[in-house]
Amino acid sequence: MSKGLFITGTGTDVGKTYISGLILKKLRENGLSCGYFKAAMSGNVRDDNGKLIPGDAAFVKQISGISQALEDTCPYVYERAVSPHLAARLEGNPVDMKTVKEYYAKAAQSADYLLTEGSGGIICPIRKDEQTILLEDIIKELSLPCVIVADAGLGTINSVVLTYEYMKAHSIPVKGIILNNFHDGDVMEEDNKVMCELLTGLKVIACVGENETDLKTDAQTLAALFE
Repeated sequence: MSKGLFITGTGTDVGKTYISGLILKKLRENGLSCGYFKAAMSGNVRDDNGKLIPGDAAFVKQISGISQALEDTCPYVYERAVSPHLAARLEGNPVDMKTVKEYYAKAAQSADYLLTEGSGGIICPIRKDEQTILLEDIIKELSLPCVIVADAGLGTINSVVLTYEYMKAHSIPVKGIILNNFHDGDVMEEDNKVMCELLTGLKVIACVGENETDLKTDAQTLAALFE
C-alpha cells in the first residue's frame, strides 16, 4: 500500500517544490517507487497548444527524474498566480474534494511513496464560495503527516514556530523541519536551526544549501517520514 507525506511551508517561495524534488530524487536513486501530487496549482503557463502545464510538477520531474505523467500529478491547474480560491473564482473550475481524492488514489496506485506538496503556507484557502476548503482540510482528508519547509534566514524562528503551533492546534501531525538556503558556518542560521528545534520539539531533518542537487539526509530517514 502506498505511503504518503505532505510538504508544507512557512509561506510562499520558501522552496517547497525544490525540496520536494530533492526528496523524490533521493528516494528514486535508492530504488524506491515514488510519485508527486499537488491538489491545486496556480501561476502556470500554457504550452504551444494553449494547454496549461502544471509548472511545479514539471520542475519536480526535472529534478527528481520520476517518470510519472504530468496529467496525473494535479487535478486543478490555474493560470493566475494567486491563491487557488481566487484563481478558481477568476477562471472557474473550483476544487472539489472528491476529485482531489480520486486523483490522489490514482497517483498512489503507481507509487509506493507519494509526496504531496501544499499551496503557499499552511493557512491557504483552496476554495471559498458556497463551500470552504482550506489546505488543512486536504491534509486531513488524505490522512498525511507533514514536514515544514522554511527559509534558513532571518525571521525563520518566528515563522517556523507559528506554523508549527497552528498545525499542532489543528491536530495536524508534523514529522520535522527542512531548512532551505542554508549556509554552513553562518552563525545566525546555525542558531536558527537550534532554536527551531528547541521551541518546537521537532528535528531539523535536513539543511539544504543554495542550488544543491542532493540531500545529505539518507533515503531510509526520508522514507521513514512517509505513512
